[in-house]
Amino acid sequence: MPERSLYWTKKQLRGQLAVVRGEKSPTKVLKNATYLNMAQKKWMHGHIWIDQDRIVYVGKELPKRTTGTEITDCSNAYIVPGYIEPHVHPFQLYNPHTFARYASVRGTTTLVCDNLVFSLRSGIKKAFTLIDQLGKLPTSIFWWGRYDAQTELSDENDVFTTENVHAWLNHPAVLQGGELTSWPKVLAGDDEILDWMQMATRLGKPTEGHLPGASEKTLTQMALLGVDADHEAMTGEEIERRLNLGYSTVLRYSSIRPDLPVILDEMRERGIENFDRIYMTTDGSTPAFHEQGVLDKMIEIALEKGIPDVDAYAMASYNAARHYGLDRLFGLIAPGRLAHLNILNDKRKPDPDSVLAKGQWVRRNGEDCYPEGDFSWEDYDLTSSRFNWSLTEDDFQFSMPVGMEMVNSVITKPYYLRIDPSIGSPSFEKDECFLMLLDRDGTWRVNTLLKGFATDVSGFASTYSSTGDIIVIGKNRKDMELAFNRAKELGGGIVLTEKGEVVTEIALPLMGGMSLKPIETLMEEEKQLTEELRKRGYEFDDAIYTLLFLSSTHLPYIRVTQKGIYDVKKRSVLFPAIMRA
Repeated sequence: MPERSLYWTKKQLRGQLAVVRGEKSPTKVLKNATYLNMAQKKWMHGHIWIDQDRIVYVGKELPKRTTGTEITDCSNAYIVPGYIEPHVHPFQLYNPHTFARYASVRGTTTLVCDNLVFSLRSGIKKAFTLIDQLGKLPTSIFWWGRYDAQTELSDENDVFTTENVHAWLNHPAVLQGGELTSWPKVLAGDDEILDWMQMATRLGKPTEGHLPGASEKTLTQMALLGVDADHEAMTGEEIERRLNLGYSTVLRYSSIRPDLPVILDEMRERGIENFDRIYMTTDGSTPAFHEQGVLDKMIEIALEKGIPDVDAYAMASYNAARHYGLDRLFGLIAPGRLAHLNILNDKRKPDPDSVLAKGQWVRRNGEDCYPEGDFSWEDYDLTSSRFNWSLTEDDFQFSMPVGMEMVNSVITKPYYLRIDPSIGSPSFEKDECFLMLLDRDGTWRVNTLLKGFATDVSGFASTYSSTGDIIVIGKNRKDMELAFNRAKELGGGIVLTEKGEVVTEIALPLMGGMSLKPIETLMEEEKQLTEELRKRGYEFDDAIYTLLFLSSTHLPYIRVTQKGIYDVKKRSVLFPAIMRA
């Protein structure tokens, strides 16, 4: 398990007892602390002793031995448990390492992460070695075990096999099954996925659903099949419905759904006063959105909306720990817990002044002190997305009668073409663009038109997508080819071109979808890309999620997938992918 520190040796345990008995000095002491006791739901006063990475004592006494002990006076501070992000997609241009650093410095010291990219692109052995290495960071990192790809893969039966799914679910760093986006298949009789859900239940691991807009009847049926939690409630009424049915319910504040303030208002209007089964997530938001913060921002919003401070902090820590059965290690300031602690200047201001993660400072007096060091991604075959093939004239044949029309950032519906793309290019006076999805290995392509993306995008290419395949969009075939070639030179990336020149780009050398740069740098690159797209007619909220979800069949109504143009409601391919010469 990557969290090796959760299994203290007998020697370590005896050493911790020696600290409590006064026979050995603690590593750190936070004295005169006002700390949040989640067990009693109130603020208390005392001293916190830490031995290496573990809290060994909380109470009124100071240690008898303090030789070599680092003592911090917290008289004018408030201490809360490290925040827990239970629903992380750590591949949104950033990578798991850079996101862990950014989040931890802002107090979110535990992450429960999506394993989808590793399932699709890495072998089991390399993936498990990688998550073991990530577990050595000060941040505590756990994982999901996916049951499905949330798109139609040409080789899905080879990726999501019983052997692979069971291996993930049995891994001690995997805390849950899901998120389950293919729940309609389960309801329709897919017993293979149901078997995997039952496996998770037998292992004592919950299954998280993905149930946007689900009715009471659907939620009831999924609860019977083993779904324990859901993060897709979009109104106060939907929150209440899930709570009434026994779900652990996750509040969301994300780059595509920044509506937490409205939901909290609606919850209060509906008289929801018990928050014990509610926790919070930013749901894989893009880098620029995280400029506001991570879980610290969500706590701030909750406090502003009148949520009691104990409940606001519990929704960002203890409640998630208890849901995953980890409350004996996380979410409480008590003996035996891992030393993830946030020191606040004001209990109404959740952005911490100092942060301890696994007992070491990652932020001190407002300064980032997360350990330096690059992560050796090349050891796991996750470096540059190299593709050694080129586009040809034949690839730019567009003759499909049905295209895709954007309803918002992530929803697309069928669009019956009013132009003949086989004989010309879309007009710059209209919002129609060519759209290509190209196999990263160059074996197939899907060509159609995309309406609503932009009016003036000449060439655009992205190796960032839900499947790792290549998206090319634009009105000018030469600029589209230039964007593709530049993304190829970068070893993966997002590139906007115009009149034979590169306008802006984001290099994504890790599997074509992740950057090696700090998130602060990525924020600026993403904002620059979005600004340039807006100049050219992109009108929706989140261009990054538009790219990610073009192939995602857990959303309506029509998608471009490895199998071709796909009708989500009918669960059928309308027009198949074409093999390249």
